[in-house]
Amino acid sequence: AKAMAWDLGGNMSAEIERAILLKTLSPELLADLYPPYPQDHPVIVPEIGGMDVAGAASPAASESVAAPVSIYENLLVNLALMENVLGKAGPGIGSNSWAISGDLTATGMPLLANDPHLGIQMPSIWYQVNLQCTPKGEACPYTVAGFSFAGVPGVVIGHNDQIAWGFTNVGPDVMDLYIEKVNPDNPDQYEVNGEWVDMDVHTETILVGGGEPVEITIRSTRHGPVISETYGPLSQAAEEGEPSFTEQAGIDLPETYAVALRWTALEPAHTFEAIWQFNRAQGWEEFRQAAQYWTVPSQNLLYADVQGNIGYQMPGNVPIRAGGDGQLPVPGWTDEFEWTGFIPFAELPYTFNPPQGYIVTANNQVNPRDYPYLITLDWDYGFRAGRIVDMIENAPGAIDISYVRQMQFDSKNLNAETLAPLLLALDLDPNLAGIRDQALAGWDYQNLADSQAAALFEYFWWDLALGIFADDLPEGHTPKGGARWYEVIRNLVDDPDSPWWDDKATAGIVESRDEIISAAFSLAVARMTDEYGQDPARWPAWGDLHTASFVNQTLGASGVAPIEALFNRGPFPVSGGESIVNATGWELGLSYAVDWLPSMRMIVDLGDLRNSLTVHTTGQSGHAYHPHYIDLASLWAGGEYYPMLWNEQAVVSNAESSLALKPK
Repeated sequence: AKAMAWDLGGNMSAEIERAILLKTLSPELLADLYPPYPQDHPVIVPEIGGMDVAGAASPAASESVAAPVSIYENLLVNLALMENVLGKAGPGIGSNSWAISGDLTATGMPLLANDPHLGIQMPSIWYQVNLQCTPKGEACPYTVAGFSFAGVPGVVIGHNDQIAWGFTNVGPDVMDLYIEKVNPDNPDQYEVNGEWVDMDVHTETILVGGGEPVEITIRSTRHGPVISETYGPLSQAAEEGEPSFTEQAGIDLPETYAVALRWTALEPAHTFEAIWQFNRAQGWEEFRQAAQYWTVPSQNLLYADVQGNIGYQMPGNVPIRAGGDGQLPVPGWTDEFEWTGFIPFAELPYTFNPPQGYIVTANNQVNPRDYPYLITLDWDYGFRAGRIVDMIENAPGAIDISYVRQMQFDSKNLNAETLAPLLLALDLDPNLAGIRDQALAGWDYQNLADSQAAALFEYFWWDLALGIFADDLPEGHTPKGGARWYEVIRNLVDDPDSPWWDDKATAGIVESRDEIISAAFSLAVARMTDEYGQDPARWPAWGDLHTASFVNQTLGASGVAPIEALFNRGPFPVSGGESIVNATGWELGLSYAVDWLPSMRMIVDLGDLRNSLTVHTTGQSGHAYHPHYIDLASLWAGGEYYPMLWNEQAVVSNAESSLALKPK
């Protein structure tokens, strides 16, 4: 559960980045880079059904502790090392799910779809399971199918004989960084309300295969573990010509300090009790009761049942703060920014059979706009959610499974829908205009693997985003793509005189929006010409650049090429991209290669569970030369599915082999 909470990310890296950027940007310019959730994008629960929410007003914004940038940079380095072990975390990692009521479907019964987005893995994080008690009864109450994690006794996402459920990440702000004043005479003490108190200090021994055990010292404050560097360098005098720590901090602090992390995943939880209860639940009330145990990581729980109902529940421990909004590191030496409790479960957002006839979750804002509690200010910006809603509301007729399949594989690039018309309207050099018009004038904005237009656009997007911001932001903090940057630039294009458009490298010249867009396209064409030749017809399609390579998590990352070749698979050409319903992530400025993806896709037909479909990313086996190690990847990459077999007769008649485990 902790590893999943890490993989699905908190806002810690954004909290650190904001603190770093405030050293060089005004609060107003920083706000441009972290805009509010768009008013024209959907929220999951526009109205919490039948509940008057009582609670505290949203807290005021935090003021950062202006500690030296070095401490935040060190933390980011440590976070990167964590990703080497636990996988990439943070924005982008999310999921799609939607439930459509029978009022809108061809069968008159609900359809539920889910595709969780997680870091690319080999073997897959999922293991497909069909768990049937024969007979089902009080002593053995399970008849359930879906996907589980290795070692987890139960189905995490799937359906039983009465209900189906899916998950997407809420992404609440459940990680806060506290700057602690440390006693300069005793590094194991820190200040609380004017007094020195002892840290909790203990040692742990990590056993290392093939090596000597490693002993580490863990220091914790009342907020949680200390995650910053050791204190020594922070208390030393600054080098000649450099400002001292006190001068950089800008606040009245001792010359020693630490950063502690408070995170809900570090507190006791009963997450897997929720999974077992989901597996047994026979209706909405039992499902909601089970959801109370799901504390970390908070998930959008989507629901449908064979009685024709659809529902949604947000669970999880979400802190209520005495002060601050969780956006920046805060002082830890007073009670001003303490957590005073969690939002009561009864007051968390939920909905049941909403009047619009569908529920869509895609990591977008959950709560109504007048909700009295703060869940987070770091929502996904809702491009995927808006596209899903658009496809439901503008379906050509009653929605069936075939249409839902198209929805899950939809690769429409809404960023291109914003920027391509601006580019097409510019007066360019005739050669550039010809290349632009040939590729983009008739493009439907679908990032399909065989689309040359998509490849050219993403080259242009790379150069545009970096061209706008590389001269303004510190190294390492330029755009990496995704929904936030789509929204930032969507706002900027409506302000052609914004100072962000000016290129600071051209002294005495102030560039306009159109000049920067033209320059970015010119650079993109030059790069493609240099890399692929003069003939645009020979330039690559999107799938030639945007590929999924499955790296085995042990020997596949050995650094020994012959061994890696034995265990790794790919590359597979892939459609989709960042903040697209077919969400295959890549990092702008680094590579077009896929680094996170829909880890499986599932469509459940509540009218007849036997009609349900699914597809896995790799295969069911983790053994490199087993026939089911990678046999599903081509289906997954091509938007294909296979039956989600349900009853015993279907399973037995389709079985390739069987294994019976019989107790003595």
